[in-house]
Amino acid sequence: MNAIITAEELADALAGDRPPVLLDVRYQMGGPPGRPAYEAGHLPGAVYVDLESELAGPPGPKGRHPLPDIAAFGAAMRRAGVEPGRGVVVYDGGQGWAASRAWWMLRWAGHEDVRVLDGGLPAWTGALSTEVPAVPEGTFEPRPGALPVLDADGAAALARRGLLLDARAGERYRGEVEPIDPVAGHIPGAVSAPTMENVRPDGRLLPAAELASRFAALGADGTKEVGVYCGSGVSAAQQLLALAVAGIPAALYVGSWSEWVARSPARPVATGPQPG
Repeated sequence: MNAIITAEELADALAGDRPPVLLDVRYQMGGPPGRPAYEAGHLPGAVYVDLESELAGPPGPKGRHPLPDIAAFGAAMRRAGVEPGRGVVVYDGGQGWAASRAWWMLRWAGHEDVRVLDGGLPAWTGALSTEVPAVPEGTFEPRPGALPVLDADGAAALARRGLLLDARAGERYRGEVEPIDPVAGHIPGAVSAPTMENVRPDGRLLPAAELASRFAALGADGTKEVGVYCGSGVSAAQQLLALAVAGIPAALYVGSWSEWVARSPARPVATGPQPG
């Protein structure tokens, strides 16, 4: 199944006999919470899911957005009406990071039918609603482990034997700036692959063939294991979505750079344009 869905395809699915569950995961790092935007207008029937409290645990030594308590995540998904045999479509404000995190979390937890609205809310041309829907309680029970994850040691090893992609902006990878974490640079051996290069100007993902060419040029040629990290495991999920569309399996280093530099003494750090 394709990991993304167009706005036109979603409109058709919502008009069908068994419409998908809709999750609104609008989130802006360092910005205002997404719930006020949801309350001001959302896709009809969509339920708001909070990234920081429901798709991540409290920040700490495991990073700024570690995996949430699995029981709490399951409860949040059931509150949103998620069922194991019913499709789920997730969307955000257009950047794709938060929606991809929700997509990855559900897929990792065993749900097989999850898609991201390509282009997010800006791609939707239908009516919006301010009504908060009363959805029946879902029955989804998470079963973690359906998708691969990396810890810090696993990420370091993969950078040596396979391909570890750094999804952050190039200047953060090179160590020129670091607006969030205490140390600048990248994991030694990692290859720079900014997520913004996965999308068109309107925020939709590049076609699958173009994504496959992009990742092949970075070293994902089918002969190596692939892993991805970012600052805190959110934008890396969009990279995983793009890889999935391109037909390339990959693992997520959930703790990402925020975990990598949290340990004292610090783990090794590389700077500059080369993997190091």
